Amino acid sequence: MARAKLIERIRRGTFVLDGAMGTQLMLAGVDSSKADDYQNVGSPEVVRTIHAKYFEAGCDAVLTNTFGASAVALARHGLADEAGRINLAGAKLAREAAGDDRYVLGDIGPCGEFLEPLGSLKADALKDAISEQAAALLEGGVDGFIVETMTAIEEAVVAVEAARSAGDVPVFVSLAFDPARDGFKTMMGLSPVDAVAQLITLGVAGIGFNCGTLTMDGYIELTKVFACLLEDRGIALIAEPNAGRPQLVDGRATYALSPEEFADAAERICQAGANVLGGCCGTSPDHIAALVKRVRLAKP
Repeated sequence: MARAKLIERIRRGTFVLDGAMGTQLMLAGVDSSKADDYQNVGSPEVVRTIHAKYFEAGCDAVLTNTFGASAVALARHGLADEAGRINLAGAKLAREAAGDDRYVLGDIGPCGEFLEPLGSLKADALKDAISEQAAALLEGGVDGFIVETMTAIEEAVVAVEAARSAGDVPVFVSLAFDPARDGFKTMMGLSPVDAVAQLITLGVAGIGFNCGTLTMDGYIELTKVFACLLEDRGIALIAEPNAGRPQLVDGRATYALSPEEFADAAERICQAGANVLGGCCGTSPDHIAALVKRVRLAKP
């Protein structure tokens, strides 16, 4: 039986994404002096194994290990010229782990620079970089793209347009929110209302949130906000919370939420309206396995 198209599968019921990649790479002992994305060519077996563990945990899709793999982002590591190779390898590794039955989303994260006029990066340069990234990911076999951890709407728009230009596959957008006096805002002051108003005009398949500095109760309330904004629009609501609010321990951000505690919150997030669920910082295959057990509403 042929696998359903990605959007068709999402419409059937809760669709589960994977969890964090960076912490899993660290636990695997890869060379931390290299960019995480470089491990697609430097330590491919490690990356493939991490994807496989998430699939074993029961997720429907993994994100490629390409969060920071645009040429703009890789330039900080002296790897701009390797962008195509790194993204192609990342997509192929995830595709191999997914096999014929499950799905792969090409991960496009923030570039780490500000667009003009706030910064010096030109929109055309960023669009070219993400177009290159998206084309390589698509060549490697991704089923769609997720533009994630965005805080500036200008960058999100450029990234979505570039990803959509690469091919006729779904594009999802996820933003990182923090608590604010008047609700929730990204680091750049973007509200859920303004984000949705601009992103729905681009024909995206899903909108939601990941990362940020919210408590689990905060993520639940944010889900309710997005559920109201997306009601009856036919757009998926994406929720990828961290494993709790980050705490600094010895100068490093740590996430202490157990898999069961994470699953408790994920169940409430699902009940609040999210139909694409996964984990961000601090989450592991154990967190995703607990989530799957708790919130699965339909099987692929």
